[in-house]
Amino acid sequence: MKPKIYTIPLRQLASGDFLFLQVYKFTGIKPGKKAYLQANLHGAEISGNAVIHHLIDFLMSFDNSQLTGEIVLVPVCNPEGVNTRSHQFSSGRYNSYDGKDWNRIFWDYEKEDVDIEAFAKTQINFTETEIINNYRQEILRIFNQQLEKIQSPSSAAFSEHYRYQLQSLCLDADYVIDLHSSTNQALDYLYCFRGREEIAKSFFLDYGILMGDGEYDGDAFDEAFFKPWLALEKNLTNLGKPIQFDIESWTLELGSGMKMNPESVVKGIRGIKNYLAHKGMLKIAEFPLAETTYHHIAFTPKREMKRYYAPMGGMIQNRVEPGTIVNKNQIIYQLLIFNKNHNIPTVKDILAETDGLILDVSTNYSVNQGDYVLEIM
Repeated sequence: MKPKIYTIPLRQLASGDFLFLQVYKFTGIKPGKKAYLQANLHGAEISGNAVIHHLIDFLMSFDNSQLTGEIVLVPVCNPEGVNTRSHQFSSGRYNSYDGKDWNRIFWDYEKEDVDIEAFAKTQINFTETEIINNYRQEILRIFNQQLEKIQSPSSAAFSEHYRYQLQSLCLDADYVIDLHSSTNQALDYLYCFRGREEIAKSFFLDYGILMGDGEYDGDAFDEAFFKPWLALEKNLTNLGKPIQFDIESWTLELGSGMKMNPESVVKGIRGIKNYLAHKGMLKIAEFPLAETTYHHIAFTPKREMKRYYAPMGGMIQNRVEPGTIVNKNQIIYQLLIFNKNHNIPTVKDILAETDGLILDVSTNYSVNQGDYVLEIM
């Protein structure tokens, strides 16, 4: 099965050169659901590129009768961020022009002048499929108004151009998978929205951050896609018509930034194959895996995640590694502190405030006061 490959002009540079998005679209012989996958929204988070490369090769070995619906893949979904360099260090987490996090800029239907409760009342007598189609058309109608601003003489900031192009590829999808890595050094984990804990097992990751009501604002890519659907579910439930739509959004965090950890890549590939097979999109021998039901994910509500910042400037030493279970009052790192007051350097022990597991640690061992050091779940 060969994909349809096409490029989307993203930005013209002062030199006259262009940045493009390249899209790979696989279409099965039978119509069905649409899955959208992208990688490298933050420029240094490159594991997802390897995952998508493997999936492209894998799908090309398929017959189109083995795919139901369509799969759209966008590796290097942020060429602007990917090309950000300083010496040998790769960043790309922030737009160098305005300082905004590339994953906090996206368009959220709920933030428009819309009344989801009123819409829900009009859908009470429709089937789930009809409601999905009606709501999706309404979301797209409002979203497409963004193009008028972009094409006006005053135009819009590049972040608005960029988000329009990227979100136009996925707002009609059923399943969205955004592949990230930690900006720092981290375990593999995922972000999961309420009500989707069981299907999250399909990805075979051991850790998850559970997004509860009011713990996200819709600016991130996965949130912007899924938040309106969660809001509609809530309103329909309040009206006596409880529905959980077969629509989902996931962020997979595959290892550490600036590297392709082979184990993280393998986990990402296996989990995505299993998820798409579970959804009935892919016919793969032995998938979905029987052990999916028994897989355990250690979920931590987002509000219970604890980030630690340097209480003063210095050099980190003897820090515990990601994956370490720690107890309250245990030393989790030491800070070697230099001074300018004629005293010898000192060492300060930093203690854990609670029991937990080290999820993520900073790449840099040199910190100014207030710099990020690690996170415990």
